[in-house]
Amino acid sequence: MTGLTHRQAEILNLARASGRVMVEELARRFEVSAQTIRKDLNDLCERRSLTRIHGGAIIASGVENLAYEARRFVAADEKKAIGAAAASLIPNGCSLFINIGTTTEEVASALTSHEDLLVITNNLNVAMLLYRHPRIEVVVAGGTVRRADGAVVGSTATQLIGQFKVDYAIIGASAIDEEGALLDFDYREVQVAQAIIANARSVMLVADSTKLRRSAPVRIAHISQIQTFVTDQELPERLATICHGKGIEVMAAMPKAAGDIDDSQAEAQDAAPEAAPVVRLR
Repeated sequence: MTGLTHRQAEILNLARASGRVMVEELARRFEVSAQTIRKDLNDLCERRSLTRIHGGAIIASGVENLAYEARRFVAADEKKAIGAAAASLIPNGCSLFINIGTTTEEVASALTSHEDLLVITNNLNVAMLLYRHPRIEVVVAGGTVRRADGAVVGSTATQLIGQFKVDYAIIGASAIDEEGALLDFDYREVQVAQAIIANARSVMLVADSTKLRRSAPVRIAHISQIQTFVTDQELPERLATICHGKGIEVMAAMPKAAGDIDDSQAEAQDAAPEAAPVVRLR
Protein backbone atom coordinates (compact mmCIF):
# COMPACT_ATOMS: atom_id res chain seq x y z
CA MET A 1 0.00 0.00 0.00
CA THR A 2 1.43 3.36 -1.06
CA GLY A 3 2.00 6.23 1.33
CA LEU A 4 2.88 4.13 4.36
CA THR A 5 6.02 4.61 6.38
CA HIS A 6 8.30 1.63 6.81
CA ARG A 7 7.09 1.19 10.39
CA GLN A 8 3.44 1.36 9.39
CA ALA A 9 4.01 -1.25 6.69
CA GLU A 10 5.65 -3.51 9.25
CA ILE A 11 2.77 -2.97 11.68
CA LEU A 12 0.30 -3.94 8.96
CA ASN A 13 2.30 -7.09 8.16
CA LEU A 14 2.35 -8.04 11.84
CA ALA A 15 -1.42 -7.53 12.08
CA ARG A 16 -1.99 -9.72 9.02
CA ALA A 17 0.23 -12.44 10.46
CA SER A 18 -1.22 -12.59 13.99
CA GLY A 19 -4.67 -11.07 13.69
CA ARG A 20 -3.95 -8.19 16.06
CA VAL A 21 -1.24 -5.78 17.24
CA MET A 22 -0.96 -4.13 20.65
CA VAL A 23 0.26 -0.62 21.41
CA GLU A 24 2.73 -1.47 24.18
CA GLU A 25 4.22 -4.44 22.31
CA LEU A 26 4.73 -2.32 19.18
CA ALA A 27 6.28 0.51 21.18
CA ARG A 28 8.86 -1.91 22.60
CA ARG A 29 9.48 -3.57 19.25
CA PHE A 30 10.13 -0.33 17.37
CA GLU A 31 11.63 1.55 20.35
CA VAL A 32 9.25 4.48 20.06
CA SER A 33 6.64 5.97 22.37
CA ALA A 34 3.14 4.57 22.78
CA GLN A 35 1.79 7.89 21.48
CA THR A 36 3.77 7.42 18.24
CA ILE A 37 2.34 3.92 17.81
CA ARG A 38 -1.20 5.18 18.45
CA LYS A 39 -0.70 7.74 15.68
CA ASP A 40 0.47 4.97 13.33
CA LEU A 41 -2.56 2.85 14.22
CA ASN A 42 -4.92 5.77 13.75
CA ASP A 43 -3.37 6.50 10.33
CA LEU A 44 -3.88 2.85 9.34
CA CYS A 45 -7.45 2.97 10.64
CA GLU A 46 -8.16 6.08 8.56
CA ARG A 47 -6.99 4.06 5.54
CA ARG A 48 -9.42 1.32 6.66
CA SER A 49 -6.54 -1.16 6.91
CA LEU A 50 -6.98 -1.67 10.67
CA THR A 51 -9.78 -1.41 13.22
CA ARG A 52 -9.00 -0.13 16.72
CA ILE A 53 -9.63 -2.41 19.69
CA HIS A 54 -8.85 -2.05 23.39
CA GLY A 55 -5.10 -1.46 23.59
CA GLY A 56 -4.34 -2.03 19.92
CA ALA A 57 -5.83 -2.89 16.53
CA ILE A 58 -6.88 -5.74 14.25
CA ILE A 59 -7.22 -6.14 10.50
CA ALA A 60 -10.28 -4.20 9.36
CA SER A 61 -13.39 -5.87 7.99
CA GLY A 62 -15.00 -4.87 4.72
CA VAL A 63 -17.72 -6.76 2.88
CA GLU A 64 -16.50 -9.96 4.53
CA ASN A 65 -16.62 -10.70 8.22
CA LEU A 66 -13.52 -10.60 10.38
CA ALA A 67 -11.82 -13.91 11.07
CA TYR A 68 -13.43 -15.51 14.10
CA GLU A 69 -10.31 -15.49 16.25
CA ALA A 70 -9.71 -11.83 15.38
CA ARG A 71 -13.30 -11.03 16.40
CA ARG A 72 -12.53 -12.30 19.90
CA PHE A 73 -10.24 -9.29 20.39
CA VAL A 74 -12.81 -6.72 19.28
CA ALA A 75 -14.53 -5.14 22.31
CA ALA A 76 -13.42 -8.08 24.44
CA ASP A 77 -14.15 -6.38 27.78
CA GLU A 78 -17.50 -5.18 26.51
CA LYS A 79 -18.47 -8.66 25.36
CA LYS A 80 -17.56 -10.14 28.72
CA ALA A 81 -19.70 -7.54 30.51
CA ILE A 82 -22.58 -8.17 28.10
CA GLY A 83 -22.28 -11.92 28.70
CA ALA A 84 -22.49 -11.52 32.47
CA ALA A 85 -25.43 -9.10 32.22
CA ALA A 86 -27.34 -11.35 29.83
CA ALA A 87 -26.75 -14.46 31.95
CA SER A 88 -28.13 -12.62 34.98
CA LEU A 89 -31.49 -12.42 33.20
CA ILE A 90 -31.68 -16.19 32.60
CA PRO A 91 -33.32 -18.15 35.45
CA ASN A 92 -32.40 -21.65 36.52
CA GLY A 93 -34.54 -24.47 35.21
CA CYS A 94 -35.23 -23.09 31.73
CA SER A 95 -34.54 -24.03 28.11
CA LEU A 96 -32.71 -21.83 25.64
CA PHE A 97 -31.13 -21.54 22.22
CA ILE A 98 -27.65 -20.04 21.83
CA ASN A 99 -26.40 -19.32 18.32
CA ILE A 100 -22.98 -18.62 16.85
CA GLY A 101 -20.93 -15.61 17.93
CA THR A 102 -18.15 -14.48 20.22
CA THR A 103 -20.63 -12.53 22.36
CA THR A 104 -23.05 -15.45 22.70
CA GLU A 105 -20.06 -17.52 23.84
CA GLU A 106 -19.49 -15.02 26.64
CA VAL A 107 -23.10 -15.55 27.69
CA ALA A 108 -22.50 -19.31 27.73
CA SER A 109 -19.39 -18.83 29.88
CA ALA A 110 -21.42 -16.83 32.38
CA LEU A 111 -24.14 -19.50 32.49
CA THR A 112 -21.90 -22.23 33.88
CA SER A 113 -23.04 -21.57 37.45
CA HIS A 114 -26.70 -22.00 36.48
CA GLU A 115 -28.61 -25.19 37.22
CA ASP A 116 -31.07 -27.37 35.32
CA LEU A 117 -30.65 -25.72 31.93
CA LEU A 118 -31.41 -27.25 28.55
CA VAL A 119 -29.25 -25.56 25.92
CA ILE A 120 -29.75 -26.18 22.20
CA THR A 121 -26.98 -24.67 20.10
CA ASN A 122 -25.47 -24.63 16.63
CA ASN A 123 -22.22 -23.35 18.12
CA LEU A 124 -19.62 -26.02 18.87
CA ASN A 125 -17.70 -23.57 21.05
CA VAL A 126 -20.76 -23.11 23.26
CA ALA A 127 -21.21 -26.88 23.47
CA MET A 128 -17.59 -27.30 24.58
CA LEU A 129 -18.04 -24.63 27.25
CA LEU A 130 -21.15 -26.20 28.73
CA TYR A 131 -21.20 -29.96 28.25
CA ARG A 132 -18.99 -30.78 31.26
CA HIS A 133 -21.40 -29.14 33.69
CA PRO A 134 -23.69 -31.83 35.18
CA ARG A 135 -26.67 -29.49 35.70
CA ILE A 136 -26.68 -28.31 32.08
CA GLU A 137 -27.93 -30.55 29.27
CA VAL A 138 -26.59 -29.68 25.83
CA VAL A 139 -28.13 -30.52 22.45
CA VAL A 140 -26.04 -29.74 19.36
CA ALA A 141 -27.75 -29.10 16.05
CA GLY A 142 -26.61 -31.43 13.28
CA GLY A 143 -25.33 -30.38 9.90
CA THR A 144 -22.28 -28.96 8.19
CA VAL A 145 -19.63 -27.53 10.53
CA ARG A 146 -18.11 -24.32 9.27
CA ARG A 147 -14.35 -24.60 9.83
CA ALA A 148 -13.88 -20.87 10.33
CA ASP A 149 -15.79 -20.69 13.61
CA GLY A 150 -17.39 -24.02 14.58
CA ALA A 151 -20.88 -22.98 13.50
CA VAL A 152 -23.27 -25.73 12.45
CA VAL A 153 -25.23 -24.36 9.50
CA GLY A 154 -27.63 -25.53 6.81
CA SER A 155 -31.06 -27.12 6.51
CA THR A 156 -30.38 -30.01 8.90
CA ALA A 157 -29.53 -27.63 11.73
CA THR A 158 -32.59 -25.53 10.92
CA GLN A 159 -34.85 -28.59 11.01
CA LEU A 160 -33.58 -29.65 14.44
CA ILE A 161 -34.14 -26.16 15.83
CA GLY A 162 -37.73 -26.37 14.60
CA GLN A 163 -38.38 -29.43 16.81
CA PHE A 164 -38.05 -27.33 19.98
CA LYS A 165 -40.01 -24.54 21.62
CA VAL A 166 -37.77 -22.96 24.26
CA ASP A 167 -38.07 -20.28 26.91
CA TYR A 168 -35.22 -18.04 25.70
CA ALA A 169 -33.09 -17.48 22.62
CA ILE A 170 -29.68 -15.81 22.89
CA ILE A 171 -28.69 -14.46 19.48
CA GLY A 172 -25.96 -12.25 18.08
CA ALA A 173 -25.68 -10.21 14.89
CA SER A 174 -22.79 -8.98 12.77
CA ALA A 175 -24.38 -5.58 12.24
CA ILE A 176 -27.41 -3.52 13.28
CA ASP A 177 -28.51 -0.63 11.09
CA GLU A 178 -30.13 2.60 12.26
CA GLU A 179 -33.58 1.34 11.23
CA GLY A 180 -33.24 -1.70 13.48
CA ALA A 181 -32.40 -4.39 10.93
CA LEU A 182 -30.26 -7.22 12.33
CA LEU A 183 -27.73 -8.31 9.70
CA ASP A 184 -25.19 -11.03 9.02
CA PHE A 185 -22.85 -12.31 6.30
CA ASP A 186 -23.82 -15.97 5.72
CA TYR A 187 -27.36 -16.75 4.54
CA ARG A 188 -27.05 -20.31 5.91
CA GLU A 189 -26.29 -18.97 9.36
CA VAL A 190 -29.16 -16.52 9.02
CA GLN A 191 -31.59 -19.34 8.27
CA VAL A 192 -30.66 -21.02 11.56
CA ALA A 193 -30.98 -17.72 13.44
CA GLN A 194 -34.42 -17.13 11.96
CA ALA A 195 -35.53 -20.59 13.10
CA ILE A 196 -34.18 -19.84 16.57
CA ILE A 197 -36.18 -16.60 16.75
CA ALA A 198 -39.35 -18.33 15.54
CA ASN A 199 -39.14 -21.08 18.17
CA ALA A 200 -38.37 -19.10 21.34
CA ARG A 201 -40.85 -17.48 23.69
CA SER A 202 -38.44 -14.64 24.46
CA VAL A 203 -35.53 -13.49 22.27
CA MET A 204 -32.47 -11.72 23.70
CA LEU A 205 -30.07 -9.93 21.37
CA VAL A 206 -26.50 -9.57 22.65
CA ALA A 207 -24.30 -7.18 20.66
CA ASP A 208 -21.68 -4.57 21.49
CA SER A 209 -21.85 -1.04 20.14
CA THR A 210 -19.28 -1.66 17.37
CA LYS A 211 -22.06 -3.59 15.56
CA LEU A 212 -23.89 -0.29 15.15
CA ARG A 213 -21.03 0.99 12.97
CA ARG A 214 -20.84 -2.01 10.67
CA SER A 215 -22.81 -3.37 7.74
CA ALA A 216 -23.58 -6.85 6.45
CA PRO A 217 -25.62 -8.02 3.44
CA VAL A 218 -28.07 -10.60 4.82
CA ARG A 219 -31.09 -9.70 6.94
CA ILE A 220 -31.74 -11.86 10.03
CA ALA A 221 -34.74 -10.03 11.45
CA HIS A 222 -35.90 -6.67 12.72
CA ILE A 223 -35.18 -5.55 16.25
CA SER A 224 -38.94 -5.44 16.89
CA GLN A 225 -38.84 -9.25 16.90
CA ILE A 226 -36.76 -9.36 20.08
CA GLN A 227 -37.77 -8.71 23.67
CA THR A 228 -34.42 -7.80 25.27
CA PHE A 229 -31.29 -6.11 23.93
CA VAL A 230 -28.14 -6.38 26.04
CA THR A 231 -25.32 -4.14 24.83
CA ASP A 232 -22.42 -2.18 26.34
CA GLN A 233 -23.42 1.47 25.91
CA GLU A 234 -26.56 3.54 25.62
CA LEU A 235 -28.07 3.31 22.14
CA PRO A 236 -28.09 6.10 19.55
CA GLU A 237 -31.25 8.17 19.71
CA ARG A 238 -32.97 6.74 16.64
CA LEU A 239 -32.43 3.11 17.61
CA ALA A 240 -33.32 3.86 21.23
CA THR A 241 -36.61 5.37 20.06
CA ILE A 242 -37.41 2.26 18.03
CA CYS A 243 -36.69 0.00 21.01
CA HIS A 244 -38.76 2.17 23.35
CA GLY A 245 -41.67 2.21 20.90
CA LYS A 246 -41.63 -1.58 20.59
CA GLY A 247 -41.38 -2.14 24.36
CA ILE A 248 -37.93 -3.74 24.12
CA GLU A 249 -35.96 -3.84 27.35
CA VAL A 250 -32.47 -2.40 26.76
CA MET A 251 -29.64 -3.15 29.18
CA ALA A 252 -26.34 -1.26 28.96
CA ALA A 253 -23.61 -3.31 30.65
CA MET A 254 -20.84 -0.68 30.37
CA PRO A 255 -22.58 2.69 29.99
CA LYS A 256 -19.38 4.68 30.56
CA ALA A 257 -17.21 2.85 28.03
CA ALA A 258 -14.57 5.16 26.51
CA GLY A 259 -13.46 5.43 22.91
CA ASP A 260 -9.99 4.47 21.67
CA ILE A 261 -9.31 6.52 18.57
CA ASP A 262 -7.72 9.85 19.42
CA ASP A 263 -4.63 10.32 21.55
CA SER A 264 -6.47 12.14 24.33
CA GLN A 265 -8.68 9.11 24.91
CA ALA A 266 -6.23 6.34 24.05
CA GLU A 267 -4.25 6.32 27.29
CA ALA A 268 -7.40 5.73 29.34
CA GLN A 269 -8.56 3.07 26.89
CA ASP A 270 -5.21 1.29 26.90
CA ALA A 271 -5.26 1.16 30.70
CA ALA A 272 -7.18 -1.54 32.53
CA PRO A 273 -10.92 -0.71 32.42
CA GLU A 274 -12.81 -0.04 35.62
CA ALA A 275 -15.94 -2.02 36.41
CA ALA A 276 -19.11 -0.22 35.36
CA PRO A 277 -22.65 -0.73 36.62
CA VAL A 278 -25.33 -2.37 34.53
CA VAL A 279 -27.95 0.15 33.50
CA ARG A 280 -31.41 -0.75 32.27
CA LEU A 281 -32.94 1.67 29.78
CA ARG A 282 -36.51 1.82 28.60
